Amino acid sequence: MKATYIDYKDTNSFSKTLLGYLAGNEDLRSFYGNEPDMEGFEAQMELKSSFAHRKILVETLQKQYTGLLEEAVEVEKNINLLKEDSTFTVTTGHQLNIFTGPLYFIFKIACAIRLAKDLKERFPDKDFVPVYWMATEDHDFEEINNTRVYGKKIVWDVPRESGTGRMDTRSMADVVKQYCSMLGLSENSARLTHIVEGAYLEGRNLADATRFLVHQLFKTYGLVIIDADSTALKQLYVPIIKEDILYEKSFQAISNTSSLLESSGYTAQVYARPCNFFYLTDEFRERIEKTANGDFEVLHRGIYFTPQQLEGEIESHPERFSPNVVMRPLYQEVVLPNLAYIGGGAEIVYWLQLKANFDQYGVPFPILVPRNSALITEDNVVSKIYRLNLTFKSVFKSTTALQNEYVRRHTTHRLHLKDEWMELNAIFGKIKLRAHKIDPSLGPSTDAVKARLKKAINNLEKKLLKADKRNHKDALLQIERVKEKLFPNGGLQERTENFAVLYVKYGEELIEELINHFDPLAFKFTILY
Repeated sequence: MKATYIDYKDTNSFSKTLLGYLAGNEDLRSFYGNEPDMEGFEAQMELKSSFAHRKILVETLQKQYTGLLEEAVEVEKNINLLKEDSTFTVTTGHQLNIFTGPLYFIFKIACAIRLAKDLKERFPDKDFVPVYWMATEDHDFEEINNTRVYGKKIVWDVPRESGTGRMDTRSMADVVKQYCSMLGLSENSARLTHIVEGAYLEGRNLADATRFLVHQLFKTYGLVIIDADSTALKQLYVPIIKEDILYEKSFQAISNTSSLLESSGYTAQVYARPCNFFYLTDEFRERIEKTANGDFEVLHRGIYFTPQQLEGEIESHPERFSPNVVMRPLYQEVVLPNLAYIGGGAEIVYWLQLKANFDQYGVPFPILVPRNSALITEDNVVSKIYRLNLTFKSVFKSTTALQNEYVRRHTTHRLHLKDEWMELNAIFGKIKLRAHKIDPSLGPSTDAVKARLKKAINNLEKKLLKADKRNHKDALLQIERVKEKLFPNGGLQERTENFAVLYVKYGEELIEELINHFDPLAFKFTILY
């Protein structure tokens, strides 16, 4: 594959807050820690040098990887490296989308692998492990129970149970069959079918199935996958669970930061609650709320605790306390020797709301690295782009804008009426002067007539352009088809399409090319073809 890069701001696809962060806007500087550059990483290693939970982390990972390390030398090596004080992680996280969901799921992980590789080259005396943090406790099943292949939506339509990671995948047989039937017949499709069937049809829960699938795709690159729905890891988080639920410390810190962010002209992405934990069992995941009399209720379940009982429950069963979106990042940084979090635009924004909460608990805030965004196309589409006198930058404009620009460039007629309007404007100046001499109150009436004529002239211009479009209908149809190919359903390819379409075409080379061409700290949109 070949690659070209454009600025994120030129895609018109990313938020003001993310672009402000990438630009280093001074009004955002207090909302994050070290800069996302090599000097920032050197400073971050100093902050994380005292990480104390390596033994528990490694033992947990080894248990979770039971039966998966026999042909995964690089993964086993990286897990063992985590025992050493000179080893750090770079982490990305995502929900357990079936079949990996949209393309950016794959992009996130490829970005983490490439960043770990770049850091090793820059700091050869240290080791860096790419980590995929599975959001196994999430309960928003409707967000993850579907994917699109060749534009067709495939849905695992069953009732949600508890945290999604604990759901049994045996009911996915028909969904797996539907997915695999769309892959065609080739060596690559056969390999992907084998991986998918092995993941979802062997009696695993969704967390284990996702680990198996992602592990098979990325094991040669040493990716370590972690499931934080773990008693041993939650035990490390107990002091903070207590502080959040019993004393509402996180609510106060995050709410203050969110207000400051909004007062600077940015939009908050998430909001903290007085209690930011759910109560989690195999049957349900429900919010915990404080009652009017100072006790605590598990909503919709008729379960109540006094503060003393709740404190005892946290100590005895920390695995039953599941962090929400604002507390999961802090949990991650408590249990990993982590340097950076790689996330999408919306994730980076909500991480900016969390630094004060990290500070009050004495947990180092990680470097925030926006994941690589990319568009993957083919040589024949690129050839059409060039033949139509478009550029990779211009294709991010709307179809209508591109078509109008094409007609204006190639027309043999003069489609604008600027000169004519200047003449009419001069005439109206004379009319207004004459009207004023007769009766000064006629000025507004003259302006109103002029405004109506200006609107009519603009409409006539549009009609001229529309009429001339018929003379270029073939080229305009090609523009429309190029846009549909590059931006399915009018959005970024990475946000809708599943990786299967590309994997069938490129096989294992797909992931290799992503890792080779991504440059996590350059902050450019990548176009591959």
